Amino acid sequence: MNVVFAGADVEGLVDELRERGADVTVVDGIANRPALEDAGIHEADIFLITDVGQATSIVVAKDINPDLRVVAYTDDSLPEFVSGQEVLSVDPALLGPDAVADELTQ
Repeated sequence: MNVVFAGADVEGLVDELRERGADVTVVDGIANRPALEDAGIHEADIFLITDVGQATSIVVAKDINPDLRVVAYTDDSLPEFVSGQEVLSVDPALLGPDAVADELTQ
């Protein structure tokens, strides 16, 4: 499973995913189109975002890879312009990184 990760990883989700065998590429900085392409979004199975300030990257990622599963791991609400995208929103207060990693890698 290939995961492209954008945003801060304060919960340790990247390590949890890697421990379960996921190949995780972290976008360094802003997840714009060139950064997403460099991170391998074309071949990714999941785009995981933790910063709703970068929500535009969801639309860009789905444009590049329409079959991509998008997960927003944040307690913030996504902006309305993303509401037309299929995004699984997970609140870190409800599910810890280990539970999320388990679910995503099954």
